[in-house]
Amino acid sequence: MDITDGAATGPLASYYKRYGSLELLLRYARGRVRMFWGRQLYVGMAFLVLGLIVPFHYALLAYAVTCAGDAADCLLLRRAGHLASRGMSEGTLRLLTALTALLHGLALSAAASLPFWVELQSLQPEAHAEPLFTVGLLLGSAINAGLVLPYHPQAVIAKLVTYAALPVAFLMFPILEAPEMAASYQLHLAGLLVFYTSYLWFLGFVRRNFSRTRANMLAQAQQQQELEAAYAELSAQQMQAKRLALVAENANDSVMLMDREGRITWVNESFTRITGYSFDEALGRRPGDLLNSGKTDPATIRLLQDSVRKARPVRVEICNRRKDGQHVWIETSQVAMRNSDGELETLIAVERDISAAKENARQLEEARIAAEEGARAKAEFLATMSHEIRTPMNGVIGMAQLLRDSGLNEEQDLYAGAILSSADTLLMLINDVLDFSKMDAEGVALSRTDFDPRACFEQTMRLLKAGAEAKGLDLLLDIKERVSAQLHGDDRRIRQILLNLAGNAIKFTEHGRVLVTLDAEPAEQGFDLVFSVADTGIGIPKDMLSKVFERFSQADAAISRRFGGTGLGLAISRRLAEAMGGSITVNSEVGLGSCFTVRLQLDPPRAELAAVPAAAPQAGGLAALEGLRVLVAEDNAVNRVLMEKFLQPTPAEVVFAENGREAVAQFEAFAPDIILMDMSMPEMDGLEATRAIRALARPQPAIVALTANAFDSDREACLAAGMDEFMSKPVNRGKLLDLLVQLAPQAQSRRAG
Repeated sequence: MDITDGAATGPLASYYKRYGSLELLLRYARGRVRMFWGRQLYVGMAFLVLGLIVPFHYALLAYAVTCAGDAADCLLLRRAGHLASRGMSEGTLRLLTALTALLHGLALSAAASLPFWVELQSLQPEAHAEPLFTVGLLLGSAINAGLVLPYHPQAVIAKLVTYAALPVAFLMFPILEAPEMAASYQLHLAGLLVFYTSYLWFLGFVRRNFSRTRANMLAQAQQQQELEAAYAELSAQQMQAKRLALVAENANDSVMLMDREGRITWVNESFTRITGYSFDEALGRRPGDLLNSGKTDPATIRLLQDSVRKARPVRVEICNRRKDGQHVWIETSQVAMRNSDGELETLIAVERDISAAKENARQLEEARIAAEEGARAKAEFLATMSHEIRTPMNGVIGMAQLLRDSGLNEEQDLYAGAILSSADTLLMLINDVLDFSKMDAEGVALSRTDFDPRACFEQTMRLLKAGAEAKGLDLLLDIKERVSAQLHGDDRRIRQILLNLAGNAIKFTEHGRVLVTLDAEPAEQGFDLVFSVADTGIGIPKDMLSKVFERFSQADAAISRRFGGTGLGLAISRRLAEAMGGSITVNSEVGLGSCFTVRLQLDPPRAELAAVPAAAPQAGGLAALEGLRVLVAEDNAVNRVLMEKFLQPTPAEVVFAENGREAVAQFEAFAPDIILMDMSMPEMDGLEATRAIRALARPQPAIVALTANAFDSDREACLAAGMDEFMSKPVNRGKLLDLLVQLAPQAQSRRAG
């Protein structure tokens, strides 16, 4: 491992810090500085002795040179730590300290050679030229330097080179002066060689000893690190075990420990609280022996037993019996704990009382069923109310229409018109209430198809034209050129929104105009159909703008009394617009009028349809009904009379049936071309009668549903049973005759074919 590895921690971190390359350098520096005075004392004593032999001022000069070199070296070494902390690189620091070490080595070598130079100059004839003093002084310094070789090899080598060169120079100088005397120095050279060899061995010994010491320290640090890590892990495991034990003992859930055979070895207090069995009562028992009862699911018992046998985790819900006989629902999670050999050692089961949650789930399920039943009952009630109200309304409106066509005088015609107007208003109110209630019960159902938006708006505006003309209002329609000829959406719901908005505009406008503008904007998917209805009516106060779309809401009570209405039209329109991914907004000024803007998301047409010319009027009008056989199945006597009066002026042949069973019989006997079938009849309703007729292998008539049930689900049920058209009551005489004229050619061709 790299000794500079900063990721190590603990004893290894201490080791790496102590034996790091930079730290060894700094230890060298600190040691040199610390021993400075000791070295000066040693060298001073040596030169003091030398001063007794040579002139004292020479010895003092040599000592001063030595001290100066050592001081220069120590001055730099003393600042080594500071320089390293300030960012000086280790390489630069080693180079500088090696140079000062070389300076110190040169100074010491020069001072140690003093006796030799003195003899050479014959300053003291009695002095001997033997280099023993020099060798002794240098040997001590070399040994001192060699001991710190592993710490700063560059500095030590710099000193040793100077120390080693001086003795060689001493021997070589006289040889060069007197070559004939070289043989007498051979023994000196051999001794010097032996000395250098021994010193190199000494340096190797120092390095090997340092390496062994460092290796031993590393091994000790690693061992201590491993021991500390093992101790920390053991302590953590013990702490974790204590925490888990504390959690298990104080957990709100029941905790059980079981042996390999599934027998309980330990339970917490929550087990006793939930089951009623104490620790001593549970010890050594199997959970199933204590807690299972006749209500416990056998499949769940087998699953738990299989989990114990195969030591596999499992999580189930099970009905247990407490000690006091009460039953509780338990969610149990069972998991196996294995030893180091992979063998099952302990089974741990954590159990939670979910009786309250089960009870809540049961109550929620009952509430859901009750809500669905309530919604179903509401839907049935709405269907019944629709039928029961529309059936007499059919008679009232139909008879009023017949009455107006019976040649009345002006006053009588006024009375009949009032009846029709009031009946239409009542029918509109009933439709609003039933439609909104239906949306609340079942949501908004859309029936999308390809349609012509231009024709849709033009036809709807024609329906409103009479009401506008009666009030002297201009009813205008502006269709922009970019409106496509075909779009895909629910045109019936779009008509309903337009009728509500434009109808309100006509209702609340006394003079001026109502302008409907139709436009289309390209969108990411399809088109945004945008239309606005602007009037010059009474307007809406700003503080009421946010409330006009609320159910049963109008601007104020005076408006409700003056203009009438349920206050549901705008609420229904907004619900329909939102169902089509759109919105309705309003701007208004009191006294100036209002503008409602509708934005709907529509798709492109599903198929590129060729332009279809408008259907030409049926040639001859009612003459197209010549020879047409019509069967009217209606259980209400008033409605039968009404239908008879509606159809009496036509050349069609008409027969009646009072229930579904009679309708099937009349079909077989009369072979009608068209059947006007009421949905709600005794003995057999219209849907059953239609299915029975469609099941017969005879030429099939066109079947038109005449029903007081005006909801989308009723329309879908009629079409699913095999009916061709759907007309809701009250039946409009003109629309009925138009439908018969439309169906006549196809119906007669079926009979002929």
